[in-house]
Amino acid sequence: MAAIANFFRAVTYRGREGQIAWMLHRASGVGVFVFLTFHIIDIFLMSVGPEAFDTLLFFYHQFLFKLSIVFGLYLGALYHGLNGMRVVLIDFWPNLGKKQAMLWRIQMVIFAVLYIPSAIIMLSSMFGSH
Repeated sequence: MAAIANFFRAVTYRGREGQIAWMLHRASGVGVFVFLTFHIIDIFLMSVGPEAFDTLLFFYHQFLFKLSIVFGLYLGALYHGLNGMRVVLIDFWPNLGKKQAMLWRIQMVIFAVLYIPSAIIMLSSMFGSH
């Protein structure tokens, strides 16, 4: 536990909500970028021939791949989008910058309200209980 606390202290500048929001925004942005890169390559493979594309379909139907979409892509895209809207609000109304910690907490509540039920629905469809 002390190692985790030391790591967190090492990667924080001022810490708290602003730094956490920044780190999560960067990580989610990189994750979405990596997914889109692979998706573009996948679409390109359709021009090579159906065999190459069909080979990739094998991976798409794997349980771990589907799980990574729910817990990776969807989580990252939703967080990145909501945090981006929070940043835009602060850009348009600079006085909100003084309340950015509160705005991040509100964003996280909205994130949880949107993510948890929809992730449950996606997971239940993966396990066949529609």
